[in-house]
Amino acid sequence: MPDVSCISVSVVYAEPERAFAIELSLSGGASVEDAIERSGIRKARPDIEIREDRLGIFSRRVSFETILRDGDRVEIYRSLLVDPKEARRRRARAG
Repeated sequence: MPDVSCISVSVVYAEPERAFAIELSLSGGASVEDAIERSGIRKARPDIEIREDRLGIFSRRVSFETILRDGDRVEIYRSLLVDPKEARRRRARAG
């Protein structure tokens, strides 16, 4: 029988040229913040601003306090370079 006190999660951050992805084993009841800290991304990528409004699990927004479940993928999102509405306006004008 599997150990229910341990969960497997991943932490990911992607850019067009490269990605940071790490698989972790954490104790049950671990939070998004716990996973981010254990992942080492803050040391590996000090240039990334990790903010609560840029976090998700499978594309759903979460907070640092969100409790993780086995198999979750914590996603750290980049800031947008262009507002999506403005990008659509530009495409509409161009085409």
